[in-house]
Amino acid sequence: MLHTINPFLVAGLLFFLSLVAGALSEKIKVPALILFLGIGMLAGVDGPGGLDFSDAEAANSVGTFALAFILFSGGFQTQWSDIKPIVTQGVVLSTLGVFLTAVAMAVPLAFLPQFDYKDAFLLGAIISSTDAAAVFSILRTQKVGVKGALKPLLEFESGSNDPMAVFLTLTAITWLKTPDVPVTELAIKFVVQMAAGGAMGFVMGRFACYAIQRLRVTNEALYPVWGISIVMATFGITETVYGNGYLAVYVCGIVMGGGDFLYKYSLQRFHEGFAWLMQIIMFLVLGLLVTPREVVDASVISTGLLVSFCLMFIARPVAVFVGTIFSRFNWREKLFVSWTGLRGAVPIILATYPLTEGHPQAKYMFNLIFFVVLTSVMIQGKTLANAAKFLKLDAAVREAKSWTLNFDITPSSGDDVTREVDLLPDAEVIGRAVKDLRFPDGVTILLINRGDKYLIPKGWTVLEKDDTLLLFGDRAKLTDIEAMLAVRAEKES
Repeated sequence: MLHTINPFLVAGLLFFLSLVAGALSEKIKVPALILFLGIGMLAGVDGPGGLDFSDAEAANSVGTFALAFILFSGGFQTQWSDIKPIVTQGVVLSTLGVFLTAVAMAVPLAFLPQFDYKDAFLLGAIISSTDAAAVFSILRTQKVGVKGALKPLLEFESGSNDPMAVFLTLTAITWLKTPDVPVTELAIKFVVQMAAGGAMGFVMGRFACYAIQRLRVTNEALYPVWGISIVMATFGITETVYGNGYLAVYVCGIVMGGGDFLYKYSLQRFHEGFAWLMQIIMFLVLGLLVTPREVVDASVISTGLLVSFCLMFIARPVAVFVGTIFSRFNWREKLFVSWTGLRGAVPIILATYPLTEGHPQAKYMFNLIFFVVLTSVMIQGKTLANAAKFLKLDAAVREAKSWTLNFDITPSSGDDVTREVDLLPDAEVIGRAVKDLRFPDGVTILLINRGDKYLIPKGWTVLEKDDTLLLFGDRAKLTDIEAMLAVRAEKES
């Protein structure tokens, strides 16, 4: 039994098992988050681990802390150039779409004997947000991509709709505690929270980029401490001024991701790894909190199947089709966006709020949400790739290159940066030697990725189709070089 073993050994064992589960998920085509939850459940009171954990407030605190870093990392990895064309549509889906999902779920739930209309709206609010990490980890393990603007839309919507879900959940709890609260007061609170969250995120992101350029830390290893402090300060300051901290850290991440500053690449890699650690901790804690024998109760299963059906086939499609009514997306793309509304850890975290407030139906709601999340991931997750292929929206997945050399912006780099360029099969430069490219001074090819090989280019190295070049040089010059390398060869008549 784990509760009789040294706690450091227990934590190390759980982290190791989670790492093994992450690698195993690629082979068995099961989302990693399900395996993380499973490990937590096995370590819990009903499993062989025997750990008795029932502190909802601690789970809520862990979830809040972890989610802040996960959202920041998601924003940090987002390229503004990718989401700019769909940002308006993404904002509509992450606000109006979430609200419509909550309302569309509340209507059928209000007819169930277990809930009144206020409880129904609370449940709808809790399960109103989607999980981008779940969607793309599933597509990645199944080696399937999506075409056009769908990928940035799904990433941006899923990354930015958590703040709205948190607001609706807390609003529903306030409504339960204070039934006569004016609707206008709630509307003003929403505007203030979102405006303050977005503004503080932008300001803190710009401040972080400005300050880190002028902060000369002698030890490069201390820059991750700077990154952690920015996330915590952004969330804390925003919450202090009654803004939405989750929105603030996400916007801060996007702003920093679009900026240039010292050791940016290293900081991105650190936050990517730290976000994974936060996800593992969050899922393990939530898995420990749940009691499996209560989840498999007949009432939970029957109600959970009904809720899952309404969510997947009614609420989410209604929210997407209404939210994209003025967009350029066709019906197949809207249908796919509807089906990619997977639920992840956020609804489970939000389900801890009623527990901390002592709501009489809180435990039943928590078990119900847990069941709905598992159902969503297993049913929608297992069919995502097939849905993309059926709707003819699948695309080849471009595997990220793992370069044997990494270059970062340092105090001595000046305005020099690195950039990856994929050569098109019909590019004009195919078949030409590197020495014939006549790059301007200060721009060089560091490495060439060709299949499974990495070549250090010489003057006589001939470029081949599908090569990927790792360039280094002045940012402005690299933009011109990219345009030159993209020129297609003229076809012979």
